[in-house]
This record gives sequence, C-alpha cells and structure tokens, in this order.
Amino acid sequence: MAKKEKFSGDEPLARNRKAWHDYEIIDSMEAGLELVGTEVKSCRAHAVSLGESFAKIDRGQVFVFGMHIAPYTEGNRFNHMPLRTRRLLLHKKEILKIAQKVKERGIALVPLKLYLKNGRVKMELGLAKGKTFGDKRETLRKKQDEMDTRRSVARYS
Repeated sequence: MAKKEKFSGDEPLARNRKAWHDYEIIDSMEAGLELVGTEVKSCRAHAVSLGESFAKIDRGQVFVFGMHIAPYTEGNRFNHMPLRTRRLLLHKKEILKIAQKVKERGIALVPLKLYLKNGRVKMELGLAKGKTFGDKRETLRKKQDEMDTRRSVARYS
C-alpha cells in the first residue's frame, strides 16, 4: 500500500507571477479570506488562479475581484460561483492605513499569493506601484545578467 504524501505548509496554493512582473512591490501584508466550504476545499486542491485578480477598498472593507476558484468537483447544487467577489478579513486600523497609501497616485492593492496557515486560507496582499515598459525591460536585463554571472562562476570553479 502506497504512503500518502502530506502537503507541506510552505508551498503556496497559488501565486500571482504577473504581479511581480507588472508592479514594483513596496509593502506586503497578510489577510484572511471569507470563503464558503466548497471554496476552501477547492483551494486545498490547488484549483485557484490569481492571474487577473485585484483588491479594492469599498465602504470601509477590502474585497478581492477576479480571483478564480474552480467549483469543487464533489460539490452539489450549492457549489460556489467561481468568480464571485470575496471579502478580505483585516482590522479596521489596517484598512485605514492601506486606504491612505492607496490614495497616493499610482499605488495599487494586488494579491500576491494564497496559502494555508493553521488550516485557514490566507492571502498575501501587496501595495504596488506600476512599472513602465522600460522598468520591465530593465528588470529582465538584470535577471539575465545574474544568470549569466552564475553560469560563468559555475563553469570556472
């Protein structure tokens, strides 16, 4: 009988790679998510996508839009809607601090990753400033230069 492999808590359920490419992340914080049961089960199955998601403050609460959680395969007729708006759980002081920073020009609130912590689904939010086309190219150039130096060091050592 094969042993079941346990899920390591270090591995995120979903990452938003596009955010790191399109934005310069200034600050990050942790927030809980208000989810229904089938959404949690789908998250545990890694059936989540943060690709087109964004967060927004509305009437003193933070919501995440565009986060796709696939319907749970074992769910019944009460299964959840995949693209519904979900509330993030933050303290009022944290929301006020975020709102103050978001009012600055060019600052956005972007979901970075989704992970489990003590059995609960958490989201890492980032305060981000948009990169220009030139900034994106510069980042790619730096990454390529670092790879080249690592390869040359490995080759000659």
